[in-house]
Amino acid sequence: MKNERFKTDGSIRDIYKYSELKKLKRPLIGALVPAGFPSPAQDYIEGLLDLNEHLIRHPSSTFFMHADGYSMKNVGINPGDLLIVDRAVEATSNKIIIAIVEGELTLKRLKIEGGCYYLVPENEEYSPIVIEEDMDFVIWGVVTYVIHPL
Repeated sequence: MKNERFKTDGSIRDIYKYSELKKLKRPLIGALVPAGFPSPAQDYIEGLLDLNEHLIRHPSSTFFMHADGYSMKNVGINPGDLLIVDRAVEATSNKIIIAIVEGELTLKRLKIEGGCYYLVPENEEYSPIVIEEDMDFVIWGVVTYVIHPL
């Protein structure tokens, strides 16, 4: 379900709530895939894998968002990428977060130095945001995974 409550600075396109209603179990092949020289394939299924079990730690506080800007491109987050955001994870320094700054959602790296908060883009074409005491600032959630096509 799309959430229209928040404005965005252009770094986030939409917000969707996680739903536990659908499980999608896929075969897990029990063979390592070498990234170097080819080797004969081992053809057996180790079990079934549900990506929800690996990607979702706190179902009731997990949301999905689509990135929609280039401010985080140097860490591999591109427009259209799917972000898994967990609101129950503690936002510590160096985590990539979703924040609300002056009423707008933004996707940035959190830096905490000497009690000061900074929202740092991972693209030299964008400037960091220094969080001042009088600003409307809320950490909305921590990005735990990014899913994008190759």
